[in-house]
Amino acid sequence: MSISIIYYFESPVKFTSALSMKLKLMITIFTCLLLWSVMLLSFSNIFKHQLLGATINVASKDFVKPRDKLLGGLLTADFDQDSCLSRYQSSLYRKPSPYNTSHYLVSKLRNYEMLHKRCGPGTDAYKKATENLGHDDDENYSRKSVGECKYIVWVAVYGLGNRILTLASVFLYALLTDRIILVDQRKDISDLFCEPFPGTSWLLPLDFPLMGQIDSFDREYSHCHGTMLRNHTINSTTIPSHLYLHLLHDYRDYDKRFFCENDQSLVDKVPWVVVKSNLYFIPSLWLNPSFQPELIKLFPQKDTVFYHLARYLFHPTNQVWGMVTRSYNAYLSRADELLGIQVRVFSRQTKYFQHVMNQIVACTQREKLLPEAAAQEESQVTNTTKPPKLKAVLVTSLNPEYSNNLKNMYWERPTSTGEIVKVYQPSGERFQQTDKKLHDQKALAEMYLLSLTDKLVTSACSTFGYVAQGLGGLKPWILYTPKKFKTPDPPCGRAVSMEPCFLTPPAHGCEAKKSINTAKIIPFVRHCEDLRHSGLKLVDDTNDEL
Repeated sequence: MSISIIYYFESPVKFTSALSMKLKLMITIFTCLLLWSVMLLSFSNIFKHQLLGATINVASKDFVKPRDKLLGGLLTADFDQDSCLSRYQSSLYRKPSPYNTSHYLVSKLRNYEMLHKRCGPGTDAYKKATENLGHDDDENYSRKSVGECKYIVWVAVYGLGNRILTLASVFLYALLTDRIILVDQRKDISDLFCEPFPGTSWLLPLDFPLMGQIDSFDREYSHCHGTMLRNHTINSTTIPSHLYLHLLHDYRDYDKRFFCENDQSLVDKVPWVVVKSNLYFIPSLWLNPSFQPELIKLFPQKDTVFYHLARYLFHPTNQVWGMVTRSYNAYLSRADELLGIQVRVFSRQTKYFQHVMNQIVACTQREKLLPEAAAQEESQVTNTTKPPKLKAVLVTSLNPEYSNNLKNMYWERPTSTGEIVKVYQPSGERFQQTDKKLHDQKALAEMYLLSLTDKLVTSACSTFGYVAQGLGGLKPWILYTPKKFKTPDPPCGRAVSMEPCFLTPPAHGCEAKKSINTAKIIPFVRHCEDLRHSGLKLVDDTNDEL
């Protein structure tokens, strides 16, 4: 009986103890699951917004400022962020811009976006505007109102650098003349860039009435502006339904009259304009007296035109942006200073040239962009409290030998300053492969990466370099064109502005019969550093350097 009683009293204690252990185990498991869920959610957010970590890294070096994802009002907040990550994340990789966007430009862009919505593809206005195209029209548009919707169609020609520069030029012309810009989508434009205008599209519909003909448009086309002027088939009383602008490097004096004030009054009456160009022709728009007052209000600082237009228009697609961010985070984000070197050799022989390599080394060391290699290995006392400065060098070139030689130079010998130099080249394609999707995507990613550097060296007359410097707001050191396969002396010089060069501008004024120096008409349009006797570029008119 006593044994039974003892057993009776011991059993609840054991039961309670076991229950307590089970509860503790269940609580522990639940807590672990909860913590694991939180960690997964955190990792998911980190993965989704991986740029943030890199930004904190970059920001901690030189500045601590909240990012402005709308770039001073340049961008609208009306887009879905995930559909185009680069649009609102690009500011994470850049220092705050020293170049303010004018309120007038912001207002002009918002008004343009509303106009594009009213007149863009799929609207009744667009359908009505295309009705008379593709036929031999006998309509005289000088006696007919075309309404508020007029169009300019950009046709992709030549390489990616040329296309970006001309697209910016055509868009600015559209802003100045209240035209809707539509871009030929048959090439890889939609694989490279996101749509820039909210709630509409800038892609020219594939059923556009002239789509089957525009590839054949040239200087001799009957609706070519220059040809019509030469043949006297366009005037204030005879206006065609469409006009082709031939603004390529081989354009004639008649074609160049497009930039003249009197001719613009005729072009303005034509409802459809189609343009082919491989030139950054914006400097000549500033020479037109009817455009100049508006341009001054849009861009009070004259050498920021491409900088602002490019940041507004050109947002890499998610695929291209992934190439940019992966490269930056893996190879560039930890550096104390970034140097970009863009190498473009204009030669029929697509190979490595030693005189170009010598020029790169001479330029970067003369201008103190890279340290010299020490003559011999020197014993150095390691400073454990202050690690050596890390300088990352991003090289872009069709040939990998230039970056390989730089890499070997700094691997085989220490630097004279004690700095660590790390050299990185994303790709080396050997040959330019325009219109191949992946090649063009890599090219765009490399242009963008170059624009993220602190200092930049570019090749003379290279549109690839022009895009990078303009997008980054950088005044590069320009590698002068070698003569007779010899390294130039000096090897390079500093650009006075970040603007691209108009490589083949008109050689004489609109009213002049003979050649004039178009670089001396207004103070803020001058000759380019890489084409001192022909090219034109915009400079800030407060900059007195040449």
